[in-house]
Amino acid sequence: MSNARNKRNNKNEEQGLDADLLDRVVKIKRCAAVVKGGRRFSFAAMVVVGNGSGQVGWGYGKANEVPPSVQKAQKQASRSMIHVPLVEGSIPHQVWGRYGAARVLLIPAGAGTGIIAGQAVRAVCEACGIHDILTKSYGTNNPVTLVKATLDAMSKLRTREQIAALRGLNPDDLIEA
Repeated sequence: MSNARNKRNNKNEEQGLDADLLDRVVKIKRCAAVVKGGRRFSFAAMVVVGNGSGQVGWGYGKANEVPPSVQKAQKQASRSMIHVPLVEGSIPHQVWGRYGAARVLLIPAGAGTGIIAGQAVRAVCEACGIHDILTKSYGTNNPVTLVKATLDAMSKLRTREQIAALRGLNPDDLIEA
């Protein structure tokens, strides 16, 4: 296990990523351009990167081969990371996210539930460090759009302390729902 982790860390360092970042390739698309001699293929990669403890970002890279497109996406993802508040391996409250035709519902779950999600939303949750969550996606099933909707939902998350500070209250004064 540690040998595989060392190899992954070495690979990440070669690509210019931090050693503690987890990356998940969500989607690789093959695109064809018809030219005089036939078809010319290029590749687009969607990657989610996170540190496993509340930081997550996404990136989209395009190149003529798969590895360079993944590297470009990882680099972009590491630059666009957001902070997600976590409470005991889950999220603090239920939240909706939306992007285009995709709507994603994230619901906190008790310990031991696991990540109940589709492929795209699961990649974001795993990279972020969430261990227990229930999710439901509505509308489109396009992975790119679902990742963006999930990150929109995660950017809306607030802890009790953050809400109390915004209202100018003591966190103990908030009513438990």
